[in-house]
This record gives sequence, structure tokens and C-alpha cells, in this order.
Amino acid sequence: MSVSALCVSTLGLLGAYRQREVLGTPLRVNQARLVSRVAELAKFGRDDRGHGYRVAYTKGDLDGRAWFIAQMKQAGLDPAIDAAGNIIGKRKGKNPALKPIAFGSHIDMVPDGGNYDGPLGSLGALEVIDVLNEHKMLTEHPLEVIIFANEEGGTVGSMAMAGGLTPAGLQQKSQSGLTMAEGIKAIGGNPDNIPSAVRKRGDLRAWVELHIEQGGILAQENIQIGVVEGIVGIVHWEVTVEGFANHAGTTPMNARQDALLAASRLVIAVNEVITAVPGNQVGTVGKLAVAPNAYNVIPGKVVLGLEIRDLAADKIETLFREIEHRAAAIAAASHTTIRFERQANASKPALTDPALQQTVQAAAKALGLSTKLMQSGAGHDSQEMAVIAPVAMIFVPSVGGISHSPRELTKPGDLANGANVLLQTILSIDKAKEQ
Repeated sequence: MSVSALCVSTLGLLGAYRQREVLGTPLRVNQARLVSRVAELAKFGRDDRGHGYRVAYTKGDLDGRAWFIAQMKQAGLDPAIDAAGNIIGKRKGKNPALKPIAFGSHIDMVPDGGNYDGPLGSLGALEVIDVLNEHKMLTEHPLEVIIFANEEGGTVGSMAMAGGLTPAGLQQKSQSGLTMAEGIKAIGGNPDNIPSAVRKRGDLRAWVELHIEQGGILAQENIQIGVVEGIVGIVHWEVTVEGFANHAGTTPMNARQDALLAASRLVIAVNEVITAVPGNQVGTVGKLAVAPNAYNVIPGKVVLGLEIRDLAADKIETLFREIEHRAAAIAAASHTTIRFERQANASKPALTDPALQQTVQAAAKALGLSTKLMQSGAGHDSQEMAVIAPVAMIFVPSVGGISHSPRELTKPGDLANGANVLLQTILSIDKAKEQ
């Protein structure tokens, strides 16, 4: 028998996974199956016009969750619903004493949203389990596929797992019209026992989330994989500008206290402050209400919404102080008053784990994929999970940078690239020594 024939015979005894491992070819996901499942999940909540409405706690969400639980069972997972409504599918490891490696995302969507925001990470996680099953591979660590409830309504499920969901938060209204507590009960959770869903820091070996970028950087730069350095903090302020409402025809221009004019100058000032500093910070005035809002009345009051996002909390505060300084000057010059009221829904920046960043980069490199270190400008469940576990996020390109839209699209090859990086990342974490 030739040496090559002997090698082939020996490898055959090791099984398909070992054969690939010896030959240096990484395991690969089934792209066609992944794409098919994305299309299948997209049917739940779709109306007669083809628009998606799988909003958390609605019928579309309930139907999609039931389908996903069935898929988990087919994959040999042992799914259960925790008190917050999160779906957790468990797979045993060789060593039950080791901390579980968790990965997944969410399947709920914004009204009239797209088919990839959340589902890619969820179905990519399921695909990882299928590949391990097909190659009869049992990891050292236990594995958990987690599908978080109501990510789009404020990362409710992951917030609960991280211990941050308060009684007041449970009484907030969701997009479905139900309170969070009512919604959690509708999907099989127990809002009266939320503490039972809490995980302590150290309970998990790692949390890894695959996600579409939702922006256009990767597509524009022709980069295949985004390695997320962190998820930005988001702070909102309600800003009230008060002048004096008066007759638009009889009040001279130099005698006006025009609240809208002052607000307009403030909007420009926000843009100037944000863009004057190097970095990836963003600032937005996305809400404006004018009173009395009539053609023939000088605006006496304007309420606007200010948002600042960045990876560094102290930078957000520095930028805000400069905006306050500019606002004071605008108010004095326009004979108006400008007040800022910080809103209670601020989210803190969450950095991903540096070692896991390297693991993701190495996995992508082994697959021949290009990478870019980048921040996430959108919030994710990983932001909550960073409180209790080392976190990694993997981004794949979004065509045109479009998301939260029916036009949201990630190409099949990019879906598979992301899932393959997820698979290799999980295997690498499993092989690494316990921290």
C-alpha cells in the first residue's frame, strides 16, 4: 500500500472532522441551509403586502419562536424558556465542570424591518450546532445557543440576564402594546420571577454574537469580516428652547425672541462640536417639536432630542459640556433660554474582550478572510452580556449600509463567511485553556 493510500485509510477511521483537521481544512457551514433558514424565518410575521412585522410579543414573534424551538430540538439541543422569555438551547460538553460557551442573537424585529438583523446570529448559531453534529464532534465545554427576547424593544431579555431589568422596566409599554411584563408572560416567561433568569459574572466562558454590520463601512471598504472592538454608549437629552411667541407680521426682526431660530443654531452647533474632534463619535438631533407651530406666529418654544454616541463615556460628557457652552452663547444672543434634561435610558459603552478579538481575527485569517477592527454604532444584546462575560462580536457587510428596512440585505457568501468565523471562534475558545 502506498503512503498516500495508508494516510487516506487512517484518516477515514478518524472520521470526517478529524480528516479535515489533519488535512488543515477548517470545518465549514452549509451555506445553502443557512440561506434557506433565513428565508423560512422571514415568513413569520409577514403580512399580505410582504412587509415584516415580527415585533416582540406579537403573533409573528410567537410563531417564529415556536419554529426556532422546533429547529433546536431537531439539532439535538435541549431548549427551555427562562423567566425573561429568552430561549436557551443547551448542548452537553465532554467536561460538565467547564463554563458554557454561549452564542446566538435575537429573532424579533422592528416594524417593517429586514430579514437579517438578529436572525443571522441566531441561525448562524444553529448552523454551528448542525455542523458539530454532522461531524460527530463533542466540544469540551457545554454550549448554549441563546435567542434573546425583545432585543429591538430595548435589549430586554439580555438586560434581564445581566440583572438590569427593573420592576419599572417591566411596566414600560412595548411596541406590541403590551407592557414588558405582559409580553414576557405571552411568550412563556415569568415576569414575577425575573431574578431566576440572572447570570452572575463568571457563569459563562464567553458570549459570541454574529451580526450584520447595519452600516456601510465593510461594504464600502470591501472588507469581509468586522471584528468589533466595542459597542458605543448612547446618551439622550431632551432640550427645551424657550423664547416668546408673537405676531409674525407686526414684530420687527430685531425685536424677536425666536425659539426656532435659536434651536436651529443649536442644531448646527451640535454638528460643529461633534465633527471638530478626531474619532468615530456621532451626535444627532433627530426630534423637533415647535409651538405653537403656525405660519403667522413666531415660535415661542421648541423641544428637540439630542443624542451622542461614542465608545468612551468620558468623551460623551466632554462633547456635551462643549454643546452646553455653545448653547449658553446662543441663548444670550437670541434672548432665549435653553435647558437640557438628561434622559434615563442611557446605555454605557461596552468593550469586547481583547483576547476574543484576537480569536475572531485568527479565525477569519485561517479562512482567508479580510478583517477590520471597528466599533458598533448600534446597540446589541452583547452590550448587556459584557457585564457578565467576556464578549466578542463578528460583523458581516450590509449591502448599501441599509438596516431596519425591508431593503436590508447581506449576500449569501457573506452570511456563510460570518457563520464560518463564528464556528471557528467557538472551536478556538473551546480548545483554549480555561481563564
